[in-house]
Amino acid sequence: MDEPCYTCRRRRIQCDRSQLPCLKCQKAGLTCLDKRPVRWVQGVAIRGGMRGRLHQDDSVSSKPVGETLTRSTIPAELPHPPCPPSYMAVVPTEAKLTSVPLSMEDPAVSNLDATSRYYLNYYNDRICELFIVYDSQNNPFRSLISLALSDTVLLKAVLALAARHRTNFEQPFSTNGTVAYPISVNTEKDALHFKYHAIQGLSHSLNGGNSYQDATVASVFLLVFLDLIESGCDRWNYHLEGAKSLMALTPSHNPGHTLQRIRKFIVKQIHLIEALGATFVRPQLLSKSMSIEESPNLLQDVVEESFLGCPEYILTSLQYLSLQRDVMISGKVSDHTSIQDIISVFDGVEEFDCYSWASTLCQQSVTRDINDLCKLARTYQIGAILYGRRILDALLKEETTQELLVSELIGIINSLQHGSNLLKCTLWPITVAGLECHLQSQRDTLMHALEQFWMDTRCLNVTNAAKILQTHWQKIDDQQAVANDWIFDIGRMSHDWLLI
Repeated sequence: MDEPCYTCRRRRIQCDRSQLPCLKCQKAGLTCLDKRPVRWVQGVAIRGGMRGRLHQDDSVSSKPVGETLTRSTIPAELPHPPCPPSYMAVVPTEAKLTSVPLSMEDPAVSNLDATSRYYLNYYNDRICELFIVYDSQNNPFRSLISLALSDTVLLKAVLALAARHRTNFEQPFSTNGTVAYPISVNTEKDALHFKYHAIQGLSHSLNGGNSYQDATVASVFLLVFLDLIESGCDRWNYHLEGAKSLMALTPSHNPGHTLQRIRKFIVKQIHLIEALGATFVRPQLLSKSMSIEESPNLLQDVVEESFLGCPEYILTSLQYLSLQRDVMISGKVSDHTSIQDIISVFDGVEEFDCYSWASTLCQQSVTRDINDLCKLARTYQIGAILYGRRILDALLKEETTQELLVSELIGIINSLQHGSNLLKCTLWPITVAGLECHLQSQRDTLMHALEQFWMDTRCLNVTNAAKILQTHWQKIDDQQAVANDWIFDIGRMSHDWLLI
């Protein structure tokens, strides 16, 4: 190619101009466009006095829309609405939405209004892919669609998740909270509308005295992910505790295959969220979940049903280490036996074989890249080692140098930015690396990774992670904090963070 492709120009990255499609678009999984795509406009002009004005035509509504609409934003399976919502205009061209895994002739789908159908497709295409390591037809988030079409509350939660993510899409990465960026009024209104009705519906269901359904649990579960998109602080723990309580109360006798998979997935993700979430919150904020003990099969890693790709062994070890940190904060002195137990768990994390773990999972899905999955597991392993070592240092009154591990972790994070879609799973390791690093070059690398993470996910908890790291670095540089005490300090901050 003589000129850089339109897709790279729009992403503000340097195109390699090697071929069409270019290598960067291929690696990112985007449609490589050589020029700006044709846009369909509702009206005779995009702006100015004729904006939204239509030629007289009985077959077309004369209601002004006032925005452009890209051809690729309308799923082929959906009929073209006479007055498409204006926010459909600014969906990136490369983000072609796929159809929901149901027949569009299904009354449950065809009876939805155009706005709901749009966000349902957005959820299917964007959200389901976002919150899973590898997307597939077996994606548990996608399985929620059929359940949502028979439950109004769950449907509102699904639509709220999609609308909020869509609202974030045009915002740039920034750690300056005082700067207000323009957002689509329509998508913001839609997000608030759907969230309000989801919470109101949940309140009615919980106060109605009826037996709780799996859809109710799923609705609460999705609110945790909604909080990740909105901020990642202060509300997710309430939703998590609510989901755990409802899971214990919801009858599970003889569920169908789909519901059984959904229940199993929700239980596993609750375990993951509370294991990683406990590392950055106040002591004993989260209650111990008993649901994970229902069946040993729940502890088995399945690459097609994994939210973050963190090995279960690492998660369980982190949960134990966080518990020991909380014991120290409470003022209780661990005896020799307890210290030996912590050392034993720590040694187990160090000896964990990431390549063997990745190889076993990839045998279930031969299309997956063993090396990338191994790298992802290694980021969590190193993060757990750094975290566990600081807990041992506090117990043993030691100060261990961890520069080599930090450098390795940052190097792996940096490598996942190129040719892999797994960076979206590494916010927790990125944060741990940032809390441990001291070199400005390392900090710059991590901030770049966080910016790329934002571009990949559009979850606002990543901007909060960046702010946390910048505040931490400033305190360390000003000698207002002890570098190795971050395992305690981050839980004493003004918010309870879910940085995953």
